[in-house]
Amino acid sequence: MYAIADIAGKQFRVEEGRYLYIPYHEQAQPGDELVFDRLLLVVDGDQVYLGRPVVAGAAVKARVLEHVKADKVLVFKKKRRKRYKVKRGHRQRYTKVLIEALTLPENAQPLAVAAATA
Repeated sequence: MYAIADIAGKQFRVEEGRYLYIPYHEQAQPGDELVFDRLLLVVDGDQVYLGRPVVAGAAVKARVLEHVKADKVLVFKKKRRKRYKVKRGHRQRYTKVLIEALTLPENAQPLAVAAATA
């Protein structure tokens, strides 16, 4: 079972037991539990649950493991013959989470897929 979740305006494929690097979540401390309820699509074997815009009642539970920084990105600007050079760096912050559970409501209706006719 997997789902497409909208987390902080970005879409991620989430599965139970997988690690995920999401945009930095300032309020979350390592060990905290987060619940993401904006699931756009859930696939359970042959069953597909499509949200319009979200799957009502579906949720993902995740545990915060740590806050990390990405590799440094260097930004270098230069104008030739003008003695102008600027070198700056940036490291984006992320929150590493472990997806613990993916739940669907009892009354969820799968998407009816029409059989292809030849």
